[in-house]
Amino acid sequence: MKKVVKVLQQICRILELVVAVFVLLGIIMAIISLLKDDIKLFEELLNDMTVFRHYLEKIFVLVIGIEFLEMLCHPNSDNVIQVLIFLVARHMIVGETTPYEDFVSVLSIAVLFVLRKYMHSGGKQAKNQTDTGSK
Repeated sequence: MKKVVKVLQQICRILELVVAVFVLLGIIMAIISLLKDDIKLFEELLNDMTVFRHYLEKIFVLVIGIEFLEMLCHPNSDNVIQVLIFLVARHMIVGETTPYEDFVSVLSIAVLFVLRKYMHSGGKQAKNQTDTGSK
């Protein structure tokens, strides 16, 4: 039974890497298309600031894609929280939101930062307790 579980875990790791390669290819293609459109885009930005929102959305999608790729390659709680922070920030900055939605987004980001800080300090405290207990 343990061999079956080990094989399944290995298959999952391989599938995660395959998905990571596809995400990386998508990010590279998106960067190339973004660079290709930059000159025309900057001219449009001078005339119409609503184009900037669309440009910002593309940038956020790339950043979230990069963070997602990192999460696939190094799955840990810190990377998951980082992706969630970027997703909430993207929603708040790029989307058409109400003041209430902005407030909830800010609270969500604050909770994610506190959770992240707590997880880091909790790990250090547990490590310090085991280090002092063994001396």
